Amino acid sequence: MESFDILEKFADFFNEFYKDELIKSAIEGKRAISVDFSLLEKFDVGVADYLLENPAETIELAQKAVRQIDAGPLAENFRLRFFNLPETKNIRIRNIRAEHIAKMIIVEGMVRRSSEVRPEVSEAIFQCLECGSNVTIIQTERILRSPTDCENPACRNTKAFKPVQQKLYDARWCVVEEPFEIVTGERPSNMMIYLKEDLTAPQMQNKTDPGNRIKVVGILKELPRRMKGTKSRQMEIYLDANHVETVEVEWEELEITKEDEQKIIELAKDPQIYEKLVGSIAPSIFGNEPIKMAVAFQLFGGQVHVQKDRSRVRGDIHILLIGDPAVAKSAMMKTVSTLIPRGRYVSGKGVTQAGLTASVIRDEEFLGGWVLEAGALVLCNRSMISIDEFEKIEKTDQVALHEAMELQTISIAKANIVATLPANTAILGGGNPKLGRFDPYLPIKEQVDIPETLLTRFDLKFALRDIPNPELDTKIVDHILQARHYGEEEIKPAIDPGFLKKYIAYARKNCRPKLTKEAGETIKNFYLGLRGKSGEDSPISITPRQYEALIRMAEASAKIQLREEVTEEDALRSIELMKTSLRQFGFEPETGEIDIDRMEGAKATAAQRSKMRIMRDIIDDLERTFNKDIPLEEVLRRAKDQGVEASDEIIEKMIREGWLFRPRHGIVSKV
Repeated sequence: MESFDILEKFADFFNEFYKDELIKSAIEGKRAISVDFSLLEKFDVGVADYLLENPAETIELAQKAVRQIDAGPLAENFRLRFFNLPETKNIRIRNIRAEHIAKMIIVEGMVRRSSEVRPEVSEAIFQCLECGSNVTIIQTERILRSPTDCENPACRNTKAFKPVQQKLYDARWCVVEEPFEIVTGERPSNMMIYLKEDLTAPQMQNKTDPGNRIKVVGILKELPRRMKGTKSRQMEIYLDANHVETVEVEWEELEITKEDEQKIIELAKDPQIYEKLVGSIAPSIFGNEPIKMAVAFQLFGGQVHVQKDRSRVRGDIHILLIGDPAVAKSAMMKTVSTLIPRGRYVSGKGVTQAGLTASVIRDEEFLGGWVLEAGALVLCNRSMISIDEFEKIEKTDQVALHEAMELQTISIAKANIVATLPANTAILGGGNPKLGRFDPYLPIKEQVDIPETLLTRFDLKFALRDIPNPELDTKIVDHILQARHYGEEEIKPAIDPGFLKKYIAYARKNCRPKLTKEAGETIKNFYLGLRGKSGEDSPISITPRQYEALIRMAEASAKIQLREEVTEEDALRSIELMKTSLRQFGFEPETGEIDIDRMEGAKATAAQRSKMRIMRDIIDDLERTFNKDIPLEEVLRRAKDQGVEASDEIIEKMIREGWLFRPRHGIVSKV
């Protein structure tokens, strides 16, 4: 098509459809206007096709056409942002090839890292030092280009030029990674995106920060790789963005039709819905019904509560599975991460603080200096992550999870970057006891190498134990043989995984249950009943953190049935799960009571603290007789007389905690 024809057709198009909007935008001081490509296609198919094949030339002609419209002088520098392109132009990042260069395409993905907004030179004016005339150079490359010769025919100077003036615009680079749902089992590909002018405005900057999912319309361009001052034959490619829009992260990747919606509503009314959900979570793994029910609650999630003072109570449920080898923890965690959109599975030694939370890296070639890169918790925002081998994460890396698990943000202050990223992510953790197998008679802190400050942030903790049981063992091996080898039994989830994803997405998006007074009273009575058994000498059986967890699980139970109210029945389900968790980890064999300190990994349980008080009384009494140097043998003898078992271990604990010290062998002294 001829340039004149395109210019004329664009002028007609803007006069017919966008004249009023152009005038209004010019008056309001805007610098860009969004143009619906589908409208242009209906107006003239030829011009629309030409735009897709020759975007750089066509956009320049379209902007000339805008200047011809009587919209005032402010409309002269208007940028045209085209959106609503055909889906055939939405190309997966790993499928982009040389044939797409210089064409207009769409790329969709998650922002992995992005640079600061910095000014760049769009046009530079140089003065010839020989004759004094000015030479204007349009800057299109990454390196500032100087004139090759003077434009004055009488001069023709080729060396001496001085920059005297330049036009600047704001620019930003970011890296977009392929969406999670299309890269299962593959390494996600990424693409550099170049944003400039109005696409770097403050409101747009928030949309292109790490962790956001965006759809970018742009022109694919090539750039030679730099190799020690020379240009490589191999080219880097990047997308020169023309239009950017955020894709809502509320599970938008799942298309829920009217028919799907009807099926979801019918399924939610099924009286057997909870049993069906349990049967849909890792059906190849026999048993573990309470754990599967807890995981179902985690997938649906509780309700976020933002108070009037802007304090926030999380709605995501965190679960920790500690168990013997060969109880299928990893298989369950891997399966669960595939049942929810944007879910991810990571494991132990392959996890670092930077990979989990966020990091600041130096990238001089593209992004220019220090840039922020989002980790897995940020990329799984509004979803869940399974972290296997949780106790094998380095201690320095575990510290980074404190903020993410309770406040659900990732704060970072490194180099010149200070930022807070969202991490509304439920965590399903899994680990093995230090001694190989779980011992119910030892406190969790002595079995699992996880700080107690992290243990307390898990709403539910479960122990998966491998105990020989002839009846149960027979059922498990028969299940394996009939399902995997004989073909007599088909392992089929009660709800199809694809449909379950839609069900979870629909419930989380549309259901906001509120706690009824009946449900609240039931949870309150359970909580106060356990707290009432706690006293000065009795162990503390439950804390406010478990109380909040009970409410979260009751809300999740209501979401499963798409109800707007949390009923007493939901509260009772929540209480049953909490009882199971407390019995497995908080039961104190010596007293026969539940001790929350035992469950949450405190340095000393209530029973141990009681023994330590007796030991301190013994030492205080002996100090009056022996002065500072107290014989250890005498301490142990008196402790035995008063019925204190394992007194030597308590002495060692008191030394470690700074109550006592050992000046020489066989002697202890108070600090």
